[in-house]
Amino acid sequence: MAKDPNKKGIIAEFKEFALQGNLFDMAVGVLIGGVFKDLVSSFTDNIIMPIIGIFTGGLDFSQWKIVLPSLFQHFDEEGNLIRPELTFGNFISSIITFLILAWVIFLMVKGMNALRAKAKKPEPEPEPEPDPEPSAEEKLLTEIRDLLAKK
Repeated sequence: MAKDPNKKGIIAEFKEFALQGNLFDMAVGVLIGGVFKDLVSSFTDNIIMPIIGIFTGGLDFSQWKIVLPSLFQHFDEEGNLIRPELTFGNFISSIITFLILAWVIFLMVKGMNALRAKAKKPEPEPEPEPDPEPSAEEKLLTEIRDLLAKK
C-alpha cells in the first residue's frame, strides 16, 4: 500500500502545531494564571477575609462547619471517635476567590477587546467635496430650460 504524500506523520503534525506559537502562548497563559490564582487566594485569605471578620465580629469562615449526626460517626483503627464534618467555610472563601478572579479576568478581556477594536478601526473616509458651483453659462442654460418648461 503506497503512502499518501499529502498525509503527514503524527510527529510532523505535532512539530507544526508546537512551532506555531499557539502552544507557547497557551503555556505562558497557564503559568501566569496559576501564579495569579495563588496571588488572589493569598489576597482573599490574608486581606479580604480578615476585613470581613472585622465587620462580622471576628467571624472566621474557615471554622464554619456542620457536624453530621451520630449516625455517621465511627471509630478509627486506634479507637478514636471520628465525627464527620462538612467544612463549608473554606468553600465560601473559595467562592470569594473565584469571584475576584472572574472580575479581574473580565476586566482584562474587556480591555483587550477595546484595544483590538481600536487597532482594527479603519481610518475615517474623507468627506466628499461639495459639487463645484455651476458656471455662469450653466446657470443661464438652467434658467432657459426652466422657462421653457413653464410654457
